[in-house]
Parts: sequence; structure tokens; C-alpha cells
Amino acid sequence: MFFKSKWDPRGRHCYVTGGSSGLGLALAVLLTKKGAHVSIVARNEERLQKALETLEAARQTQDQVLKYYSFALNSEAGAVAAIEAASEAHGGRSPDAFFFCAGKSTPGFFVEQDEASMRKGMDETYWAQAPSALAAAKRMVSRREKGKLVFISSVLGYFSMIGYSPYTPGKFAIRGLAEALQSELILYDIDVHVAFPGTILSPGLEQENQVKPKVTLKLEETDDGYTPEVVAAGVLKGVRNGDFHITYELLGHIFRASTAGSSPRNSYLTDIFYGLIGYVGLPIWRRSVDSTVRGHRPEHEEYLSARGFFTGTTSESTK
Repeated sequence: MFFKSKWDPRGRHCYVTGGSSGLGLALAVLLTKKGAHVSIVARNEERLQKALETLEAARQTQDQVLKYYSFALNSEAGAVAAIEAASEAHGGRSPDAFFFCAGKSTPGFFVEQDEASMRKGMDETYWAQAPSALAAAKRMVSRREKGKLVFISSVLGYFSMIGYSPYTPGKFAIRGLAEALQSELILYDIDVHVAFPGTILSPGLEQENQVKPKVTLKLEETDDGYTPEVVAAGVLKGVRNGDFHITYELLGHIFRASTAGSSPRNSYLTDIFYGLIGYVGLPIWRRSVDSTVRGHRPEHEEYLSARGFFTGTTSESTK
């Protein structure tokens, strides 16, 4: 157990969804630099073309197969078509590793959501990855192929807070799917990993912050975040080490160790250490978060009043 060999992407076919920007592109570049054959998949063909140019600049050998594919991946049919297309360049063999990086965040207050926006939140998170995982698993199992499925959840798949009700249910669902598949796909020698990155400094974050509630921005003001390249390196390190839950910085390690339940552990010794920190520190941190939220009440009342949210009636509990 102390000297197991690390997974090496060199010469393997790695399939990356959401590969035209952000973490997906950073992972694709890193895998290219490691000598992998890389297929990137997203909807926007113009961005995919630019991303492929970036991959070509990182090429290590002339033998590497670097390609992009434009598909919508929010349905099983689209996911199947994308994987079939990517497999054609490799003699029909399925990719050796699937990295599911597609997804986005649209924060907001829960009371301002409706059914359509809540479903959209699941579409942008869970349904951005689940169909590809289903298509990949079915294909590999039916062809008796081995490989890896790598999900991207979020550190907000371990906990949540104000402003993230449209987003975190999907990230918790991704963790739940990964937990189930880690157990089930043992039947077929298919490895499953799920990463829990924190704030990623990307164009997606800039868009997210435009609609993020002020109180959420305040709670995150000390979070410097990490570049996509740093996060990609952390994710790939975890995959190479064979970790199931992948975290790469202190806060992620603490939440992982504190909420792992019966999930396979990366290291019992270090998890005891991080778990003790979490046992003492996380309740204190949470109290500070809740205190900040309570302090935001007057401003929030004004915000909702300005938007005509209140009906004009006052319940006994709010008098």
C-alpha cells in the first residue's frame, strides 16, 4: 500500500468535458504536457478552436492525438455521440480517462428562485456531468474496457451557505453519484474519483460574481482563490495517487476529513489530523458565517422591499 505505482497519463487517451476554458482547459493542457492524447468537448466551437491551439502549443510529441468536439452534453444522446466521435480517432477504443469539468454557477437568494431557475441550477451542475458518466460507463462495461471517471464537484459539495441554493444541490448530487459509482464500478475495474475544488479564478467566476449576493461576496472576501492551472495540478495529482475524494489545499482537506463518512480515505493518519482541526475550527467558522448573515438582515430587508417582494402583511413571528 505504500509503494503502489502512480497512474501515468502518458500515451493514454484523456477525454475532457468543459475543455474550452477554465479548469477543463487547464487540465487538458496539463495532460497534453504529460504526453497524453487529449479530446476536449464543449458547445462553443470558436472557443474550442482557440483551446486546441493552446493544446498544440503544449504538444510533447508528434504522435499525440489532440482533437476537439462540439456537442451538447446535457443528454445521454449527446454524450454518447461525443464519446463515439472521440473514440473513432483511437480505433474505436473508449478513452482511458474521462474528466467531467463541464458546469457553471449562478448564485442567488432562494426566495428569489422559481421552479425553472432551480431546475436550471441542476442542469448547470449535475446534468452537465451525469449523462457523460452514464454514456462512458455503459460503453466501457459493454466493451469490457477499464478506465477512469473523474467528477468535478466543489468544496461546496461538502457544505453550503447563503447565496448558493441554486448551485450546491447539484454539487452534492455529483458527490452522491460518485459515491455510488465508486462502489458499483468495482465490478468492472473502473476507477472513480471526485474532486472538490475551491474558488477558481476563471471567466466563470467573473460572471458568477456579477449576480452573487453582496453578503456572499462579503463572506468570501478573504478567499484569494486559485488559478485553473493550480487546481488542475491538484486534481491530476489526486488522480495519479489513486485518491477517491480529491482535495489540494488546507480548507479542502479539513472539510474532506470532517465529512468523509464511510468514503475511502486517502490517508487515515492525515485525516485524523485534519479531522481534529475541523472538529474544533469548523463550528467556530460557521458561527461567524451565521453572525455575518444575521448582521445583513436590515440591508436584505431593504433589498427585498425595493424589489417589491413583500406582500404587505406582517406575521406574528416578524413583529
